[in-house]
Amino acid sequence: MTLTDFLATGSIELDLPAESKEAAIAASVALLGLEPRANTTLMRLLARRELLGSTGVGRGIAIPHCRSLVVTRLRMAYARLATPLPWEAIDGLPVRHLFLIVAPPVEVANQYLPTLGALAQFARDPANVQRLERATTPEAVAAIFRGGG
Repeated sequence: MTLTDFLATGSIELDLPAESKEAAIAASVALLGLEPRANTTLMRLLARRELLGSTGVGRGIAIPHCRSLVVTRLRMAYARLATPLPWEAIDGLPVRHLFLIVAPPVEVANQYLPTLGALAQFARDPANVQRLERATTPEAVAAIFRGGG
């Protein structure tokens, strides 16, 4: 399994304009290309998840995530924010890189937690953050996730 198994290049946005955490999450949800009602459901679930504790994992990265019936398989989106936003991250730094993970409540392959772990591992490497900063196309971002960027 690689992160690109769940991340289509159409779900990657570089230099996304957003003025708040909520707007950044909403724009990331929109990258999944779901119906408006599904987007509303995901926004409600992701807001509830943020209330449990910030999804800001440090180094300018946040990983909002939830399970929902609005998807039939694990889906991801990536947004590099045009302007870093306050996120109550564990290191206190604003967030510029947003990784969204949404999975159905029950998965036969149980990919949700391993994918969340793989993203957390990816975020620990400062070189990955530097590569994401230099990426100029969604294809370049996908190559980074495959380990080739």
